[in-house]
Amino acid sequence: MDIPHLIEMLPTMWSAFLETLLMISISTAVAIVIGFPLGVVLFATDRGLFWENRLVQSVLGVFVNIIRSIPFIILLVALYPFTNLIVGTTTGPVAASVSLSVAAIPFFARIVESSMREIDKGMIEAAVATGATPWMIIKDVLFLEGRASMIQGLTLTVISLVAYSAMAGVIGGGGVGDLAIRYGHYRYDNTIMISTVVILIAFVQVLQLLGDSIAKTTDKRK
Repeated sequence: MDIPHLIEMLPTMWSAFLETLLMISISTAVAIVIGFPLGVVLFATDRGLFWENRLVQSVLGVFVNIIRSIPFIILLVALYPFTNLIVGTTTGPVAASVSLSVAAIPFFARIVESSMREIDKGMIEAAVATGATPWMIIKDVLFLEGRASMIQGLTLTVISLVAYSAMAGVIGGGGVGDLAIRYGHYRYDNTIMISTVVILIAFVQVLQLLGDSIAKTTDKRK
C-alpha cells in the first residue's frame, strides 16, 4: 500500500465519508418518520387487532412488498424523475438519499411490524379491556415492549443503507462508493480500493456495536 499517496488522499476520503454519512442520516430519518407509522398500521389493521381493516392491510402489504422486491440499482434509476422533482437534481448525496429513503421505508416498516408481532397479544387485549386508546396501546405497549427488537431492526436497516449508498455512488450519488469507482477502479488505484473497503467495514462494525448496545439497554427482558 502506498502510504504517502494514502495520506495525500485523506481529505478526499474524509469528504466522501461525510457524503455517505449525509445520505444515510437523511434516509434513516425518513425511514423512522414514515416507516414506523407504516409498520404500526400494517400490524394494527390485521385480523383481531384494534384497527382491523383487511383491505388497508392488504393494499399496504402489497405496496411494501413491491418496493422491497425491486433491486436497488433499478429503483435508483426508476426514481430519477421523482428525485429531480424533489431536489432539482439526480446527482449528489442529497439526490441519492431520495432513493435510499424509498428503499428504507418499506424495509423498516416490515421490521416494525415483525417486532410487534413478537409481543404477547394478551398484553394488547388487556390494554383494550382497560379502555386504553389506540395511541396509548401504541405508546405504552407496542413501542415499549418491542423497542429492543426495533432498534436491532433499525441497525440492520442502517447497515443495509451503507451498502446501498456505496451502490448509489457508482452512478453519481457521491460518497465512498463514488470514490472507490472514480479513484480506485478507473485509475487502478489499489490503495484507494482497499481503503474504501476498510472504511465501510469499520463503519458497519461501529454501527452494529452501537445498535447492539442500545438494544440491550432498552430490552425489558434483561
